[in-house]
Amino acid sequence: MKKNCLIVLCMAALLSGCAREFNNVYKSRDNTYKYEYAKQMFAMGKFQQAATLLQELVTVQKGRENAQESLYMLGMAQYCNKDFEAASATFKKYFQSYPKGDFAEQASFYVGQSLFQSMPDPRLDQSATVGAINAYQNFMDYYPDSPLRETAQKRLFILQDNLVMKEYLSAELYYNLGGYFGNINANTESNYESCIITAQNALKSYPFSSLREKFSILIMKSKYELAQNSSEEKRVERYRDAEDECYGFINEFPESEACKTAEKYIARCKKITGD
Repeated sequence: MKKNCLIVLCMAALLSGCAREFNNVYKSRDNTYKYEYAKQMFAMGKFQQAATLLQELVTVQKGRENAQESLYMLGMAQYCNKDFEAASATFKKYFQSYPKGDFAEQASFYVGQSLFQSMPDPRLDQSATVGAINAYQNFMDYYPDSPLRETAQKRLFILQDNLVMKEYLSAELYYNLGGYFGNINANTESNYESCIITAQNALKSYPFSSLREKFSILIMKSKYELAQNSSEEKRVERYRDAEDECYGFINEFPESEACKTAEKYIARCKKITGD
C-alpha cells in the first residue's frame, strides 16, 4: 500500500514538473528555444503541447528559416492529435504559402488524408467526403508520379463508395416509405418514383459502383410497385415499363438471387398487359 502511494506521489510530482517546464517554455520570449522544445515534444509524441507552441511560432517565424517546417510540423501535430479539421486547414495553408516548399507534396496529400480520417457516416452530411475527394484529385494532378498516388487512389474509391452508399440509403428509404404521402413534393407522384429517380441518378454518376445490383433491384421493385399503385390510364404503360426493367435486370445480373423476383414480376405484368 505504501509502495503504491509512493509511486502515485512520484508520478504526480513528475507530471507537475513537466507542466511547470512547459509553462516556462510557453511564456519564454526565446522563439528558438520554443521551436526546439516543440520539436522535442513532437518527437516524444506529445502532440498537443507541440501544436500549442507551434501555433504561436508559425506567426512570428514568417519569412524566417524555420517557417516552413514549423507550419508543416503544426499540421502533423494536429493530425497525430486527431484534430483532423484543423490539420487539413493547416496543410492547405502550407501548400498555398509554399507551393514549391520542402514539404509541399506531403502537405498536399495530407489535406485529403485529414479529411478522409474524418469521413462521416453515409447518413450524415458529406461535405468532408467531397472535400477529401477534391483534395486527393488535386494532389494526383500536381504529383502524378508521387509514391503516395496509389494510396490516394485507393482512398478515392473508399470516399466515392461512401457517397454511393448515401444515395443508396436515400433510395432505399423512399422505397420503404412506399405509399406514404406525407413527404411527396410537386416533382414526384410517389415515393416509388422518387426511389427510381434517386437510384437511376446514382447509377449515372457511379456506373461502376459495387452497389449497382442493389440499385437495380430497387429500381425494378419500385417500377413494379408504381405500376400496381397507378391510376387506370397509366397502369398498362407502367406494367410494360416494369416488365422491361425486369428483363433488363435478368440480362445484366443473370446469377442474382433477385432474378426469381424478376421472373415473378414478369409473369404478373403479362397478365395485365396481355403481351
